[in-house]
Amino acid sequence: MGHADTLLAMGGAFVAAAVLARLGRRIGLPTIPLFMLAGILLGPHTPGPVLVRDAHDFEMLSALGLVLLLFYLGLEFQLDDLRAGGRRLLAAGGVYLLLNVGAGLGFGFALGWGVREALVLAGVLGISSSAIVTKVLVDSGRIGHPETRLILGVTVVEDIFLALYLAALQPVISGAEGMGETILQAAKAFGFLLVLAIAARYGTRLIGRLIAVRDNELLVISFLGAAILVAGVSEVLGVVDAIGAFMVGLILAGTPSGPRIRRLVHPLRDAFAAIFFLAFGLAINPADLVSVAGPVAAAVALTIAMNVIAGLFAARLYRYGPGPTANIATTLLGRGEFALILAAMAATAGLDGRLAPFIASYVLVLAVLGPILAGRAHLPARVLEAAGAVRPRRRGRTSREERPSDDREPGLQDDEPAEAAAARSGTP
Repeated sequence: MGHADTLLAMGGAFVAAAVLARLGRRIGLPTIPLFMLAGILLGPHTPGPVLVRDAHDFEMLSALGLVLLLFYLGLEFQLDDLRAGGRRLLAAGGVYLLLNVGAGLGFGFALGWGVREALVLAGVLGISSSAIVTKVLVDSGRIGHPETRLILGVTVVEDIFLALYLAALQPVISGAEGMGETILQAAKAFGFLLVLAIAARYGTRLIGRLIAVRDNELLVISFLGAAILVAGVSEVLGVVDAIGAFMVGLILAGTPSGPRIRRLVHPLRDAFAAIFFLAFGLAINPADLVSVAGPVAAAVALTIAMNVIAGLFAARLYRYGPGPTANIATTLLGRGEFALILAAMAATAGLDGRLAPFIASYVLVLAVLGPILAGRAHLPARVLEAAGAVRPRRRGRTSREERPSDDREPGLQDDEPAEAAAARSGTP
């Protein structure tokens, strides 16, 4: 692709993504599936104008989008929120992961696509999209509801699991020869993560001094350089590059410059993450989506069932009524950026070619269906109440967890409105 062609493709990609996203927002759809749809429509596999013949032409821009997406997530990560949630939050998040990841693994084996493919599907079906979850909470006006603390807390538990899961999965799907090589690669990956975790726990003061600068331009260059450099080192050591960027974000979040970095990286994340989702769509052939329609429908039904069961467990644990139970189950349905990360890893490792169209269809369906169901959560709430699965709360007897509170939501800064905090984690 020549210089002029590259500029035309990039400009067209941004404009197309922006147009579709603006149209989608008018009907309440999240941006992630719309960016993917723009890639599918403008790719080489559909009739009409073709912006990019080969998705690999956007490979570096797509990689930057993924790095910035996870870097921002690291900035948003608050370990103190997990501690504040206590054992009940860990129990609720653990059960959610156990049900969804376990169901995804079993579903992967049932498809018979292979062991490595089943491990990928376990992560795809098991981890919700924090970006879509937060957008649903904001758009539905439920950011101040009592169960929102639990919903956001579950996404924090998922983030921790994601980092560990990707580190363990990388040597497995990359085709390491023999158990010894697999263990060696996994040890290097976890060792590197341990070093970064120690830096996040004990080195923030020193790192804060090194990165502290008044000029915003120099600060942007500094944190971008750190995130991309560590992402490169991660890739060399067998860790997914985005996880290295996530850890850098986690480290910088604890420095005095953390709030400034979060504000400065936000527009960069939005722009390059849009390219990441669009580039994924470019590689999808719509004809392949038809061949996986049956497995996708089964996976969606399975995910809904597991979310309802996990919601019921949380309801019993926190003594919630039918309404909050339905809100938990429907809000956590969305799948997005993490599933696409796993899809990109699978494509690089040369796994079964059906994985990419399956994951694309699955993400598209749930990214659209999730917000729709969340907006009509009163309907499943009635079903749960009629079935006697959850007892309605008696009026005048509200538990502390169900009482509206001025306490900070996970990730909320001091004196910051809840809507503003949620917007910091919104979809790109």
